[in-house]
Amino acid sequence: MSSEGFSGIIGQSRVMLRLFGLIGKLAEDDLSTVLIQGESGTGKELVAKAIHANSPRSRNNFVPVNCAAIPEDLLESELFGYTKGAFTGATTSKIGRIEYANGGSLFLDEIGDMKPALQAKLLRVLQEREFEPVGGLKAVPVDVRIIAATHCNLEQMVNEGRFREDLYYRLNVIPVAIPPLRERIEDIPLLIEHFTAAIGRTKKKRLLGFDAVALATLTQCPWRGNVRELENLIHHMTILYGGSLVGYQDLPEKYRNGPPPIACEPPPTTTALAAVSGNEHMLQPPSTAIIRELWQESGVDFNALVNDFETQLIVQALRFTQGNKKEAARLLNLKRTTLLEKIKKKELPDTWSEESGES
Repeated sequence: MSSEGFSGIIGQSRVMLRLFGLIGKLAEDDLSTVLIQGESGTGKELVAKAIHANSPRSRNNFVPVNCAAIPEDLLESELFGYTKGAFTGATTSKIGRIEYANGGSLFLDEIGDMKPALQAKLLRVLQEREFEPVGGLKAVPVDVRIIAATHCNLEQMVNEGRFREDLYYRLNVIPVAIPPLRERIEDIPLLIEHFTAAIGRTKKKRLLGFDAVALATLTQCPWRGNVRELENLIHHMTILYGGSLVGYQDLPEKYRNGPPPIACEPPPTTTALAAVSGNEHMLQPPSTAIIRELWQESGVDFNALVNDFETQLIVQALRFTQGNKKEAARLLNLKRTTLLEKIKKKELPDTWSEESGES
């Protein structure tokens, strides 16, 4: 396991570490059926891929099928294949995705959308380890691991008669629950760093990151779209502010409901250096990757890093209070005279005095 996550899944929170441990155990036992449950955008397919990639089946195919995206009348032939002449237009035989996944893993996403007739045929695959293509008369043996996923409450659907009870218990041998992003907010800075780097590789200018207030704001969002929503936001911000640092006012309005949070102790952000007006500069807390690189070379200049981060906090407090040094000192838990001494010592440009009558 890397310091940032597991098999492409980013996270270091306690709930994610427990999930990584479960994935490892599921990978060792490559026969049991797995049911992954989680809200949309939590990364259910990533978890399925991780289970497959770390299992003995990794040498064979991982075949994903989105049961909600394929029309009902086509899903059966997509899954089971068909024989020549099975229906109008079937001029040749075609293998289905179940057969293509033979020896590997079949990932059935949004299985709650599968119709009852197909549920019965899938149950036979799980029970008998065989299937019949559409129009076929002979059963075809298959060795495939089924990994299913849904954002629905299948147990409730069973009680309502909308999902087969026998299939539910066949699928739910080992349940896996993926936590929503709002329950692992400590992973947000790490995810931002990951997406900023990944998206930046495809753009001319990479996003430099988020300042402390903007980042604190993002950790307080409900994230109904979960990790996918966060990735989309990073993509959006990269297009608009590539080469810059994103502040609170730069965030889309939906993320700025209510007053900005006070970020006296900002969590780690995603950038090392951000250029601003004049000769002012701010050093963001370095990412773990940057620190590792510095350690491998000549080591870090601890005093310089601390001094730069102190400068950043002062600059952000002054920006937040529109130059009101008394209020900025209060936010930083400093005496006003101490703050003035630090501003003078650091030779910070007094760009806020015109916006505020207080100096």
